[in-house]
Amino acid sequence: MSDSPLAHTVAALQPRARTELAELVAFKSVADPAQFPRSECDAAADWVAGALRAEGFQDVALLDTPDGTRSVYGFLPGPAGAPTVLLYAHYDVQPPLDEAAWVSPPFELTERDGRWYGRGAADCKGGLIMHLTALRALKENGGVPVGVKVIVEGSEEQGTGGLERYAEAHPELLAADAIVIGDTGNFRVGLPTVTATLRGMTLVRVQVDALESNLHSGQFGGAAPDALAALIRILDSLRAEDGSTTVRGLAADASWEGLQYAEEEFRKDAKVLDGVGLIGSGTVADRLWARPAVTVLGIDCPPVIGATPSVQAGARALVSLRVPPGTDAAEATKLLVAHLEGAAPWGVRVAVEQIGQGQPFRADTGSPAYASMASAMREAYDGEEMQTSGMGGSIPLCNTLAGLYPGAEILLIGLSEPEAQIHAVNESVSPQELARLSLAEALFLQRYAASRG
Repeated sequence: MSDSPLAHTVAALQPRARTELAELVAFKSVADPAQFPRSECDAAADWVAGALRAEGFQDVALLDTPDGTRSVYGFLPGPAGAPTVLLYAHYDVQPPLDEAAWVSPPFELTERDGRWYGRGAADCKGGLIMHLTALRALKENGGVPVGVKVIVEGSEEQGTGGLERYAEAHPELLAADAIVIGDTGNFRVGLPTVTATLRGMTLVRVQVDALESNLHSGQFGGAAPDALAALIRILDSLRAEDGSTTVRGLAADASWEGLQYAEEEFRKDAKVLDGVGLIGSGTVADRLWARPAVTVLGIDCPPVIGATPSVQAGARALVSLRVPPGTDAAEATKLLVAHLEGAAPWGVRVAVEQIGQGQPFRADTGSPAYASMASAMREAYDGEEMQTSGMGGSIPLCNTLAGLYPGAEILLIGLSEPEAQIHAVNESVSPQELARLSLAEALFLQRYAASRG
């Protein structure tokens, strides 16, 4: 980092950042009451509200959103005539998956090999700590030069759209001149990056039914239609021989123009086993940022241990489809549903239920705020130039905000670089990246205010 007073303040704030991140990570704030009690999310929301009040935020509120979760809002007034910047993060997290596969407990922040491990450390509780650290550093170095709104979502990982619908019903609440979404990440550690595009997503549950009840496979197997086998065929139809996504009617041949992702680097980042090939065609960047991608997230069927010799009467799966900018997520959902229903063999009954949906996003990287961010990142990263990349993930709120506030400049930064392993076991954050990005955000707010003056 630079040797400025602001950088020294950020460095001095790092012990506090670690302590607070540990407190946040301890909340098992998975926004699915079927997996963890809602009280865990409520406690995390209360923590966020308390932190904002302690920093002098006004109008701090727990917003009851239409999907049954809570987002946290606060407003910090700026100098007269100063622009307003909205800072976004989310406190809900992905479930820990196989807790036994974690080297340290998923909800206990643990330092190891120069990184801090814990669910949500990078995605996106660390993003909230980044915002708080930047604002605290500014307060100790002349004050916060802009008005600041903070919104911390409670159900981003579930894709259930609560905050989007709340914002649409209260369009004045999140209005701002610039918006910093702290939920993406650098292309790799030490390379400052803003994210220019996000894929949208649709999430559906597929139910296949073939029999009134399970049947003995010796007595009926070979003639009785097997729902699990039918489901496997339906899911297999979503991929071509090379693994490319093939949803009938959905374009899948776009190219990515910009920062490229070397195949050997991707294999290392994704931890692909030796001898196992990548799927799809085109460049890695094409596949990740410019084309649709289907993933089977889960299948309900008998586990191997304890399975009986039965023909299955029913089976179901959860299917995610990521869609690139330029593709309407609602239209992609219709095509996916039609494909799944049309691929059913043997006349089995197929029911498809939409669970979540979010539109893709493309930022205007030529806006003045990007110049301020490029300058800020250059200083925070000791002369390293800011890069622009895509991201295969989805943040549905981005399109909602762009639609509500067409004049707002939207920037996406964050802590989720490849080593962070977000959504996987052993998620972690680099404390060095947390410090650099906190400094970059503080510098950005200073320079953005000056550019608007």
